Amino acid sequence: MLANTCQRIYFKLRQPFCCQRFKSVTKQLPLYEQLISHSRAALARAITLSESTLDRHKNEANDLMSLVLKHNKMKQTLRIGISGPPGAGKSTFIEAIGLYITELGHKLAVLAVDPSSVKSGGSLLADKTRMQKLSTNKSAFIRPSPSRGHLGGVARTTNDAIQLCEAGGYNVILVETVGAGQSEIAVANMTDIFILLIPPGSGDELQGIKKGIVEVADMVVVTKADGDLKAAARLIKTEYSQALRLIRNQDGGDWNPFVTMVSSLSGEGISELWEDIIECHNNLVSSGRFANQREYQRTAWMWDYIQKDLINIFKYDSKVQNYIQELECKVKQGEMTPNYAAECLINIFLKGHICDK
Repeated sequence: MLANTCQRIYFKLRQPFCCQRFKSVTKQLPLYEQLISHSRAALARAITLSESTLDRHKNEANDLMSLVLKHNKMKQTLRIGISGPPGAGKSTFIEAIGLYITELGHKLAVLAVDPSSVKSGGSLLADKTRMQKLSTNKSAFIRPSPSRGHLGGVARTTNDAIQLCEAGGYNVILVETVGAGQSEIAVANMTDIFILLIPPGSGDELQGIKKGIVEVADMVVVTKADGDLKAAARLIKTEYSQALRLIRNQDGGDWNPFVTMVSSLSGEGISELWEDIIECHNNLVSSGRFANQREYQRTAWMWDYIQKDLINIFKYDSKVQNYIQELECKVKQGEMTPNYAAECLINIFLKGHICDK
């Protein structure tokens, strides 16, 4: 019954869809043309549009993205994800390697995700102020974005922002996550190379290893390897190298993850790290994993959007809202298990929608 209803709705909507979509897409042509002409202002406006939660803006963003995807099909770009615990010096590291990358003639975009307040939903967005030299570099574009509670260390629209930056002429994209917890690995599903930053001298170093995040890291970089911390950095490098061999010894891939040291202040190790990044990228391309990885990432994010959107549709459904408070109260008072309450709400949602059809 539900399948037949879905088919009727699909065919009813499908006929005028192409005409409607054509008209709406043409409205985004001025912004699109400015974007592919490498206008920084147009890129900023496009990312703001993609981040908007208004339904009208979502439709406009989808129209813009349909043009951007066609434009980006033949583009050769490099996407790098960067994560690390608080105190790892992520912003300092990004500025150091970012300045080096731009000196080589590349155009660099930095997408920095800041944690949002669980109470107000606000975010400091202070990454740009911590990268003062890079933020004034004409070959670099820095865009801080709030996470808005999205798990995985990235914002919900970071994937779209990457595509927009590439359409805007930036061939190297750095994505900085909010932290390095067990869940901060979503960035690995939107980048080509994932780098984990580790600070020295943090004590009980191996206790801080999150197996999930280390398993997806292509490189582990020990930061602040200078001055009094250099000896501690060497020790951390040795311990993480041993741990990495144990964790990744059955990976079976063509690339062997490794641990290296850098100093963002002196620049020591930065050029060597960039050479390693290029070698890793070339390895991905030559083995065929590069194209396969990007194809997998696109479908992975499709399902991520489906999951998040379905939760919102469910949560704000009028029939479900009639029972949410009552069932939540029973769960709080221990009169009903969370599992059974969830089943009840799901059944209410499904029955309501089947009856509506």
